[in-house]
Amino acid sequence: MPTSAATVQPAPAPQLLLDHQLCFSLYAASLAMTRRYQPLLTELGLTYPQYIALLALWEHDDVTVSALGDRLALDSGTLTPLLKRMEASGWVTRERDAADERRVRVRLTPAGRALRERAQHIPTSLLAGSGVTATQVRQLTAELQALRQRLEG
Repeated sequence: MPTSAATVQPAPAPQLLLDHQLCFSLYAASLAMTRRYQPLLTELGLTYPQYIALLALWEHDDVTVSALGDRLALDSGTLTPLLKRMEASGWVTRERDAADERRVRVRLTPAGRALRERAQHIPTSLLAGSGVTATQVRQLTAELQALRQRLEG
């Protein structure tokens, strides 16, 4: 009969230690990054998914929903409600493509374009005080992009 809620387990193999898992390190870092973004985005009335959608649209406006979903790695079940909320906030419009009614095009509104100026400070503010340099960010970003490409085949 155990006397405590925790039972003694044999030591796991090193490859099964949580801190040895790349997936957990990426997950925990992603959570920490999103927490750092939250106050910066709250000032603009944005969520993180809305912010990344705007980043993509600031690079390439007037795209199909499917192209935007591919760029953001989001499926339509996630992206459509996100875009509906962004449209209700006045940042984007969604319209059927005149050439192909099956497609929906997403375009920035003047208010959506204006958010770009207000968001200029976010990348530099995000890591302020963290000790992470711009060079380190660029290197890590390149490594993670390469990892993603390899994992996706």
